[in-house]
Amino acid sequence: MPLNENCSAVVLKKLPKKLGDPGRFLIPCDFTGLDNCLALADLGASINLIPLSIWKKLRLPTLNDTKMVLELADRTISKPTGVVENVFIK
Repeated sequence: MPLNENCSAVVLKKLPKKLGDPGRFLIPCDFTGLDNCLALADLGASINLIPLSIWKKLRLPTLNDTKMVLELADRTISKPTGVVENVFIK
């Protein structure tokens, strides 16, 4: 019985080759009054943070309350003021 890649790695005690970190994915965007603005793209399971002062300056949609607590890559803790989904970036 042939094994798939994940099963054979367990049975043979051989780990598959690690893939490198693709890094951040940026989309250039244009907001009136801000020069050289870059925004992070939502790649599905990722969560992107933006400082509240910038959010207010851009006059983006109202934030929904949240009790979410996030641990960032550098192990700092972030307590977002609010969340919003599906913000259109031109």
